Amino acid sequence: MIYHNPHKKNSMLTTILACAVCFWTFSLLWLYFFQADVLAVAQHVLSGGVTHYNRSVGALLITLVLYLLELSIFAITRLSRRTHALTYLPSMLVLAFLSDINPDIGSHFSLGAWRWVAPIVLVLWAGAVWLSRQLLPFDNDNKLPTGFFSRRVWLNLLQMATMMLGVAAIGNSNATFHYRTHIETALMRGDVDEALKVGKESDETDAQLTMLRVHALARKGRLGDELFTYKLAGTSADFLPSRNSLFILPADTIWKHLGGRPIYKLTAERYYHALETDSLATKAVGDYVLCGLLVDRKLDDFVKTLPTYYEPDSVQPLPRHYQEALVLYNHQHNRATKAIANDAMEEQWNALRQLEADYPDATERRLRVFEAFEYTYWWYYLYGNKLL
Repeated sequence: MIYHNPHKKNSMLTTILACAVCFWTFSLLWLYFFQADVLAVAQHVLSGGVTHYNRSVGALLITLVLYLLELSIFAITRLSRRTHALTYLPSMLVLAFLSDINPDIGSHFSLGAWRWVAPIVLVLWAGAVWLSRQLLPFDNDNKLPTGFFSRRVWLNLLQMATMMLGVAAIGNSNATFHYRTHIETALMRGDVDEALKVGKESDETDAQLTMLRVHALARKGRLGDELFTYKLAGTSADFLPSRNSLFILPADTIWKHLGGRPIYKLTAERYYHALETDSLATKAVGDYVLCGLLVDRKLDDFVKTLPTYYEPDSVQPLPRHYQEALVLYNHQHNRATKAIANDAMEEQWNALRQLEADYPDATERRLRVFEAFEYTYWWYYLYGNKLL
């Protein structure tokens, strides 16, 4: 007479189900929310731009393939008790490999440390599987409570949690890299508003990220109003893709928005001049020129150039950062330009000066000014920690 132990069968199914739910939940969330843009860039680069990554299909397909890998390993090892979670380690290892994309993938692709790390981990895993198989006959916890709150399930979930933490630790966590990939994929979709939200409150930035934000702001017509609400890096020359590489967004997207791609390699100044000479310059060129002068702290040149693009007597108010620059210039030179900023801007300037006078200690003064005027051109120009 053959006797089936329903207690053992239920315990095994509970453990398998708990690990499967844990893996599917983590993998789908990880791939859909945290790695989608990075994987889109990787696929674009490795395929030479022939194929495109879909975050929903990609997350589901990768998770399914990795789960089928686990099922194959489970069919071979039959690990179903305290160490069932070990059947997921190869799948987690592949997931970690897919998450470890280097920011320089655009220039070259290399397996790096994975050439020796992966074999070592797999050898150690094979040893742990063999040992677990040898200890299976001594596992006498079949009469212990079953269910999702049993010791066996929690031991497996602890192993799953350890592997998930390993994937997160191995995955690329470079903030600027993730911001750049997210902005580029958003711009590819035409979602400029989403691109402008990415990393706005973060201090992490680089010249490429600044270039993308300048382009996005120009497309919304808000470059002169909001550029200095972001952390910036580089100089005005970094506004153009001639000095900075792109992952997935075609460089022509930026060139065409300004008027056209240069035939020869030109400096930013000569490029803008060539566009205007050939009557190809779009409205965005003016803001590129003016904001470039502000980023480079060339206030004298900014004041001389401003009337070229904005009428001094126009009813339309100047962009906010231009007003701030004029107020700063006027007080530096104790004079008034033809283009006068509004009274409210003057009051803000006086508040800044009063705040500086109230805190003679340089460190405290810097902190107070930062808290009140962080997103102004005045902070950028006077304290300068945004230019990296």
